[in-house]
Amino acid sequence: MTSNHQADVVGDSDKLIEQALRAAMDTALSPAAPAHLRGALDAAVFPGGSRMRPKLCLKVSYVCGEKHPELATRAAAAIELLHCASLVHDDLPCFDNAALRRGRPTVHRLFGEPIAVLAGDALIVMAFKYLSLQAALTPELGGRMIEVVAEAVGPSHGLIAGQSMEAMTHVAIDRYHHYKTGSLFVAAATCGALVSGADPAPWSKVGELLGHAYQIADDIADTVGRVEVLGKLPAVDTQLNRPSIVRGQGLDSAAARFYAYLEQIGDTIPASPHKRSFVDWLNHSLCKGVAGPGKAGLIQQAALDCAPL
Repeated sequence: MTSNHQADVVGDSDKLIEQALRAAMDTALSPAAPAHLRGALDAAVFPGGSRMRPKLCLKVSYVCGEKHPELATRAAAAIELLHCASLVHDDLPCFDNAALRRGRPTVHRLFGEPIAVLAGDALIVMAFKYLSLQAALTPELGGRMIEVVAEAVGPSHGLIAGQSMEAMTHVAIDRYHHYKTGSLFVAAATCGALVSGADPAPWSKVGELLGHAYQIADDIADTVGRVEVLGKLPAVDTQLNRPSIVRGQGLDSAAARFYAYLEQIGDTIPASPHKRSFVDWLNHSLCKGVAGPGKAGLIQQAALDCAPL
């Protein structure tokens, strides 16, 4: 998997990520695994959405001069498995009670709520198992990466903390965005830097800013998006009274903040021969096919064209 890794990361990261996710599933699931649980896990992971988080990990690793490509790939896959687990749990009746995810029925609609809970739990276990098997070959670096990934989904300022804030009446929107969405972006960028021996601090900041921008785009998509593009029902945040920057500050303000975050990201990325291509990839990933007059028009089009989470 690693012989042509640099070329793959630039030109075919989609294939590399899908292969790694399949390998993670095969590593965790023996023929003895219950068929209905296997089916739920497969439905949770495939087909994927934007795969933005694992791509970020691999792109940062490449930009920083990747030294341990297999470990980077394992970290990328682990982070995506954790993201998929969060979606399965987020869709449950006790949270969003969502019917659609990525254009298909959600896992609990297909397999029932108990199996969906267990599938989400299993994905978390699978993520750490897949990463730890490679991390053991470079214990100091691998241990640090496991710590980073665990922190990103933890109860203090990780994904679990962010999910819990949805049960609160009043939340600080920036903190909610950072915990619920930004934490995995931080982990992806940080791991990409660590695995290449680069200073993780500026890349951690890039992940944080990207998480804010991505969540703003998602809030806008929830407001103005269409189900056939989003792959899920829009206006869920409004119906469930979820924290949303659009409802709190309006579409124009949300659009302005989105573009401000993009500018900050560009200023934060360390100098590198590959910086320009990284920025171009990032802009394309966030705003595919953007067209229209004015920032409000641009961000609306970006929300409509944005790949589903």
